[in-house]
Amino acid sequence: MKFSQAVKMAFMALRGNKARSFLTMLGIIIGVVAVTLLISVVQGATGEITGQIESLGSNLLQVQMPARASYLTLDDLGRLEQDASIYGVAGIISRNANISAGVESDTYRVEGVTRSYQYITGQVIKEGRFIGDMDVQARTYNAVVGIDAAKELFGTENCIGNTFEINGYRFTVVGLLEESATMLANKDNTVLIPLTTAQRLFAEKEFDTLFVSALTPDDVDAAQTATENFLIRETGEDSGYSIINQRVIISVMNEVMGVMTILLSGIAAISLLVGGIGIMNIMLVSVTERTREIGIRKAIGAQKTDILLQFLIEAVVLSLAGGLIGIGLSYIGLNVISTAMEIGMPMSAGTVALALGFSVFVGIVFGIYPAAKAAKLRPIDALRYE
Repeated sequence: MKFSQAVKMAFMALRGNKARSFLTMLGIIIGVVAVTLLISVVQGATGEITGQIESLGSNLLQVQMPARASYLTLDDLGRLEQDASIYGVAGIISRNANISAGVESDTYRVEGVTRSYQYITGQVIKEGRFIGDMDVQARTYNAVVGIDAAKELFGTENCIGNTFEINGYRFTVVGLLEESATMLANKDNTVLIPLTTAQRLFAEKEFDTLFVSALTPDDVDAAQTATENFLIRETGEDSGYSIINQRVIISVMNEVMGVMTILLSGIAAISLLVGGIGIMNIMLVSVTERTREIGIRKAIGAQKTDILLQFLIEAVVLSLAGGLIGIGLSYIGLNVISTAMEIGMPMSAGTVALALGFSVFVGIVFGIYPAAKAAKLRPIDALRYE
């Protein structure tokens, strides 16, 4: 019997029991939807988080300074910046402070920064200018505000020249930050002031954080070594600082997400196995119902391989059809989830291939036994079956 003829007969048999065929496929459909949705959601979330981390700069090191005094100064940071592997260094002082503008008053994050902070962390000015070297040298009371802080304090984005107060000191807005596109580098609710002004305002000389930008992504390790040597030399070997390497974070996160993908896929695959058991059950019922048909076909010359192929193809068609329907439902589901969460969750070709391949594999594995049972029937016994 030709393969095309076997496929045609398989479709005819399945169409003859539409409701039963659909219910049998339901287990496969649920399994495929579970596998594709879980894998695609994890991949989408991984891509989103990785993109946000990379937006901070793959060549960026973040140094969390200890609570105890380190006695570092801007001149010290200037010496670190002279290293051949380092593009720039920025130290910041960060505090929460109450800010009032007219009748509006609320608590915001206030960061004391230098000019280098802008190009190291990639802050974009929408209007006005950033904190300059003259602001730091003269300890001016100028400020750059995030877009959300501007709207809340002044009721408008057009806030250049407006004033507000922090601890009784009046500041003038000279710049407005562009709305942040990521959560990790979000400064929409932050107010930036000159570093030296922040030191006076908060009576604090010590840096809270250092941002060190390597010359290129390939120089990150060298920049980290230079930074570590500098901190050991200037603050002591056990000063308690910690260096966060963006590339290491991305690598660890990808490993964790990879393990999660495997675990979730394994859990979802259980649904496909349950669907496979359903296929085996229905195919055994089909063999029993069609025993006389099998006997007639064998009596007129059908071989064991013909019968085996026919029933195996029916099982594979059931599982493959369920897989295709599951892929379609998953595509719709991912679009709904992506829209609701505002995160891109594309269904990769690899995910589709995995889901369909596994569904076909389930059809073959769980269709072998019923097909073999049908092929082994003796014609005389099959014709006598009532």
